[in-house]
Amino acid sequence: METKGTSARTASLLRNYISFVGVAIVIASLVSVTLLFLIEITSNGENPYLGILTYIIFPAILIFGLLVVVVGMIVERRRRRKGAPQQIAAYPKLDLNDPHARHAFFTFLLVTFFFVSASAFGSYRAFEYTESVAFCGTTCHTVMKPEYTAYLAGSHARVPCVGCHVGGGAGWYVRSKLTGAYQLYSVTFNKYSRPIKSPVLSMRPAQGTCEQCHWPEKFYGQQMKVFNRYGYDEQNTLRQRRMLINVGGGSATTGLVAGIHWHMNIANEVTYVSTDDRRQVIPWVRIKDRQGNVTEYYDRTRPPTPEQLASGNKRRMDCVDCHNRPAHTYQPPDVAVDQAFVAGRLDPSLPYLKKQAVEALSKSYETTPEAVNGIASSLNDFYRTNYPDVYSQKRQLIDGAVTELQRIFQTYFFPEMKTDWQAHPNNIGHLYSAGCFRCHDGEHVSSDGKVITNNCSVCHTMIYDSMNPTASVKMGPFVHPIDLGALAERKCEFCHKANKPFQHPINLGDISQFQCVECHPKTRDAPQITK
Repeated sequence: METKGTSARTASLLRNYISFVGVAIVIASLVSVTLLFLIEITSNGENPYLGILTYIIFPAILIFGLLVVVVGMIVERRRRRKGAPQQIAAYPKLDLNDPHARHAFFTFLLVTFFFVSASAFGSYRAFEYTESVAFCGTTCHTVMKPEYTAYLAGSHARVPCVGCHVGGGAGWYVRSKLTGAYQLYSVTFNKYSRPIKSPVLSMRPAQGTCEQCHWPEKFYGQQMKVFNRYGYDEQNTLRQRRMLINVGGGSATTGLVAGIHWHMNIANEVTYVSTDDRRQVIPWVRIKDRQGNVTEYYDRTRPPTPEQLASGNKRRMDCVDCHNRPAHTYQPPDVAVDQAFVAGRLDPSLPYLKKQAVEALSKSYETTPEAVNGIASSLNDFYRTNYPDVYSQKRQLIDGAVTELQRIFQTYFFPEMKTDWQAHPNNIGHLYSAGCFRCHDGEHVSSDGKVITNNCSVCHTMIYDSMNPTASVKMGPFVHPIDLGALAERKCEFCHKANKPFQHPINLGDISQFQCVECHPKTRDAPQITK
C-alpha cells in the first residue's frame, strides 16, 4: 500500500509489474547488444549474422521491451483512475537490518545476476551457432542434404555458408532472408522442388563474395593440370594428360590482359542472354572491351527472335557463370571413380573395375539404402560369376571397392531429391556438358563476321599425352588420339558420357569388336585402345 504522504499524481506510472517486466527485457537486450558490439569491433572476421543480431534482432527486442513498459504504464494509469490513491503499489522498504528483507534483497541480486549473465551468454551462443555450417546445413535446411554433403566434400568446406550466400553487411542478410520467405513456406508444406533449382537467382554478385578471396586481376600466366583417366578395359588402363591452362588475368602490371580470366577483368564487360532457367542455352552475347568497343554475337545455328531476347534472362557475366558449382559439385561417376583410383581407394588390379564401378553408380535407384545394397550386390555378383579366383583371392580389395563406391554414391547421388551431376551440370570445362561451349562453340557470330573462337589453344595447351608421348612433347593444341573424320566438328559431350563406357556414334555392326586402328590408321603409332 502507498504511504500516507504520497499522492497519486507524484507516484510514477512505472510502478507496476507489467512495466517491471518490460524494464527487465530492455536491460537484457542492452547487455546483449553491448556484448555483441564488443565482439564485432574486436573480431578479425566478418559475419553477416553478427550484424543482424547486433543492429536488428536485439534492438528490436529492446524496442519490444519499451513497448511493454509503455503498455504497463497505460494499464496502471487506467487502474489509478478507477481506484483510490491508496491502491497504488508501494516500493518495498529496504532495511538490511531486517533478516527477512536482507534475504530477499540478496536473492533479488542473485537472480538478476544470473538473468543478465544468461542473456549475455545466450546471445553469444546464438551468434556462435548461427555462423556455423551446421546451422545452414542441418538445422534450418534439412532439405538441403545434397548441397550440404557435397559442400563438406568440396574445396570450400572451410568457408561458412553465409560467406558466399550472403556476404558482409546486414543489408544483404535481410535481402537474402526476404527472398527466402517462399523457401521457408516450401519446406514447411513440402512444396519444394526435387532437385533444388539452380542457379540461385538471389545470390549476391560475385564481386561481393568470391572476389573477396579470389582476385581475378592477380591471376596471370599458365598453370599445369594433370588429368588421370582410367579405361573401361580389363586392365583399367591409365591414360594421363598434362595441360597448361591459360589462366591469364586482368592486370597489365602482372602480365598480358588475356587468358580465361580476361572475362572477369573489370574493364571487360560480358553480357549474355540465356533462354533457359539453368543458363545453359545462350543465343546472344555482347562484349564491351577495355577501349569501349561493343560487339554483339548471335548463335547462327538457332538465331534468337526479338521476343526471346526481350524475355530471356539477361545477365552480366561474373565468376559463377563458369564456376557455377564452386562449393556444391556433384561429380559424374566416371570422374569420381577416376579420382578414387588416383587416391588409392580403388585397386586397378581388379579386372574391369572401372567399367563395373561406373555401371553400378549409374543404375536407377529409388532410395539411397537401395543403392547401397545394389552396389554391393552388383560388384560381388560380377566377380563371383566371372572371376571366381579373383573373388576368392582378392576379397578384401573387392570389399574395399564396394565400400568406396557406396561412399561415392552417398556423396554425389541423392535419389530422394533427384539430385546428381545431371541435375546440376558443371560449367567448368566442356567434356560432359556444354560448359565453355555455351559461347565458345564457333557458332556465335557478329554482324561484321567476327566469331567467338572455339580454338582449343586459347584456353589450354597439351604438353603430354601418355597414349602418344613422343608426339606430345612438342607443345601445341590438343589433338584427338583418333581421326574423327566428319565428327571432328562435334562437341566433346557428343561422344563422351560420364556414366557409361565410350560408345561409338556410328552403329559398327559386325566390326564393333575391331581395334580403333583398323578404321583409324592415323592412330597406329599410338597404343591400341580396347573398345
